Amino acid sequence: MKVEQDNLGAETLREPDAQKESIFVIDDDVSVREGLIELIKSLGFRVAAYSSAEEFLTEKPPDTSGCIILDVFMSGMTGLKLQEELNAANVHLPIIFLTGRGDIPMTVHALKAGAAHFLTKPVQETELIQALKEALNAGRRAQRQQAELTDISQHFQTLAPREREVMVRVVAGRLNKQIAHEMGISERTVKLYRACVMRKMAVGSLAELVKQAEKMGLREPGPKARKADGDAQFSIGR
Repeated sequence: MKVEQDNLGAETLREPDAQKESIFVIDDDVSVREGLIELIKSLGFRVAAYSSAEEFLTEKPPDTSGCIILDVFMSGMTGLKLQEELNAANVHLPIIFLTGRGDIPMTVHALKAGAAHFLTKPVQETELIQALKEALNAGRRAQRQQAELTDISQHFQTLAPREREVMVRVVAGRLNKQIAHEMGISERTVKLYRACVMRKMAVGSLAELVKQAEKMGLREPGPKARKADGDAQFSIGR
């Protein structure tokens, strides 16, 4: 077993809904897999182990929360290549890399691609548990942020086209009279649209609305985009 033991007990890493979390171990060294399985089970988590990246991809685990403990050098697909595949497929489980012969460029590459940690074998139990704690917390934060963004986006989809046009101008700091002039409508109509936007977006202040717009990456198109498409009043994304 390549997980070096120490006197640390099974530190509490779990949240109330942690039963939904799984730790996926991907390593072609059976002794490493067995050692990791034993440790992870002692912490109270579900664990699934795979001897190769290809086996993990073939089984296609269902959407879940948790993280991946991934060997870098394996026969067949490497851990770094699997990371690329998962990123391309929008699978964003935090990854803790394990390697027996890593170097600085490799570490930098993995971390820039989104890895949570890059650890060297043999790994101390305390070090791995701390890495698990940080990776799981990061995954939980990302899930909460994604759920919040999904909720905001669903509210945004309920807005009529003209309400969206008003919203993008409001969060850009336009006054009602400026919006009225740009859209060729009355200030009273602008106020009605603003009220509808606030209600449908479920916010109670302009500050909240601006924060929602920032989270969606909502912004006005540049002059060229507006000239190319007179109906293009906003865009989403960063």
